Amino acid sequence: MAAAQGRLSDDAGGMDEPKGTGEDVRQPAGGAPPPFTAAVDALRTARLRPQVEVEATRAPQRLAPYAYALEAAVVDGDEDLADGRLVLLHDPAGHDAWRGTFRLVTLVRADLEPEMAADPLLPEVCWSWLTGALQARGLAYGEPSGTVTRASSHYFGGLSARPSASQIEIRASWTPREGRGGVPDTAAHLASWCDLLAQVAGLPPAGPGDASIVTLPQRRGPQPR
Repeated sequence: MAAAQGRLSDDAGGMDEPKGTGEDVRQPAGGAPPPFTAAVDALRTARLRPQVEVEATRAPQRLAPYAYALEAAVVDGDEDLADGRLVLLHDPAGHDAWRGTFRLVTLVRADLEPEMAADPLLPEVCWSWLTGALQARGLAYGEPSGTVTRASSHYFGGLSARPSASQIEIRASWTPREGRGGVPDTAAHLASWCDLLAQVAGLPPAGPGDASIVTLPQRRGPQPR
């Protein structure tokens, strides 16, 4: 699976891409509190659309007392159309910037045709994909923040045979509202995030309730894994 490269950002600061794979949930002495354990268990057992492959990866070590991370790729055969990382943060004492005890942080990326990447409305459209995916599942959340970045690469000299490449990155964080027992519906938030990944990859909606707010019709071809 191709892991999203770069840095995830949150109100609390930056998060470096971890090296290596495998689950790494921070658990200070005494073990993780029950709300965090329940939230992680819900992530592990969530049922997701088959085109999205999800696996646990190392969590960041400095953003919160407890963290759990997933990486995912939208797969077409042996090729990835989009990839990303989703991190669940938990601070039992609460966090002023989050206005809650949980926070979800994400990085999503995909390649685009250069002409579509030049669309002046692209950032607004991509941000609406994130908020629309949450709203489509009726999820309550607060304090959303993030950036949409488009980058283009043009090759010269000995690399001039390569076609120009354009990429979109969505970096965002939001506070999932807590339910019974102080536990947010992390399974639904994960499903919503997978809807975002699929939309960035150019897949059709999974069902009538997942209709896109806005679509970008031109996609770059699948990328080797």
